[in-house]
Amino acid sequence: MKLLVLPGDGIGPEITDATLAVLAAADRRFGLGLTYETMDIGWAAYHQTGTTLPDAVLDAARTVDGVLLGPISHLDYPPRNEGGVNVSAAFRTRLDLYANVRPARTRPGVPHRGTDMNLVIMRECTEGMYPDRNMHKGSGEFMPTEDIALSLRKITRPACRRIAIAAFELARRREKHVTAVHKANNFILTDGLFLEEVRAVASGYPDVRFDEYIVDAMAAWLVRDASRFDVIVSTNFYCDILSDLASELSGGLGLAGSINANETRCVAQAQHGSAPDIAGQGKANPTSLILSAAMLLDWLAEKSGASEPARAAQAINVAIDQALARVETCTPDLGGPLSTASFGKVVSDGLLREPS
Repeated sequence: MKLLVLPGDGIGPEITDATLAVLAAADRRFGLGLTYETMDIGWAAYHQTGTTLPDAVLDAARTVDGVLLGPISHLDYPPRNEGGVNVSAAFRTRLDLYANVRPARTRPGVPHRGTDMNLVIMRECTEGMYPDRNMHKGSGEFMPTEDIALSLRKITRPACRRIAIAAFELARRREKHVTAVHKANNFILTDGLFLEEVRAVASGYPDVRFDEYIVDAMAAWLVRDASRFDVIVSTNFYCDILSDLASELSGGLGLAGSINANETRCVAQAQHGSAPDIAGQGKANPTSLILSAAMLLDWLAEKSGASEPARAAQAINVAIDQALARVETCTPDLGGPLSTASFGKVVSDGLLREPS
């Protein structure tokens, strides 16, 4: 299996190195046959080529089995027409990676807020309220006068249907419960279309319990009792916010894995940003990217039918839980003493010790 490695900006190279160390241990134990190609994106690519996302990177992504994508400093990039491409958005739209899958679960020994939880947020990420992916040409955000700013929201029936199918298929492998989140009481047409399609899909899954929540009520319920939810599905903007909320409640964004996927391609990406304030200091927690890599292995197992990647993914999760359960094997954000690389080594060593 060949992976494309894109370290990204800020803490990206550090957490990528730690993740690669864990994957090497998984490869050694399970015989995954992993190979890698590393390319620059973000500021490193911009200084060399004048763009944060060279076309060659997307071309390479189309030929490999999966991608490991480090965090990016998109907010600091120059304008798009000057080479500052939002790498995450470009991957999602140009490779049609419509499903951004974001789990949030509490872990033994890790402080968290609210109730225990083990849920997954299924985010449609190719349209919605994001102006950089709503138009064939130009931006979906514009100013007709200096005192008026407008932004368009795009919701399409095919995108709603396929993210709903992805949510129900995932729920069938979990606790058989899907919750759709919307604001159809105000966004009558756009969220109404989303609900219409999700309800239609739900009718084909009689074995999966289905309910609906308005987005503001969902935010309140995640704080009050997140344990009642299994798979949450919604449009791009709502899930972007709710997934950060759920991850923070479950222990922090630094512990939250994520993939962007469709039926043929998958990109593993940490949920958090590039944290330039601590870049190069060895303080970053690599857990999010490590867990994202484990999710990529799970996806590869499902796609190929091979059992080894799934076993490796499970073993990585066990090793992460073991490391996080003791403060002395945590990084500084969790009160521990370990550097980024040292934490990666602890997880790698635990992975190799874990019995088959």
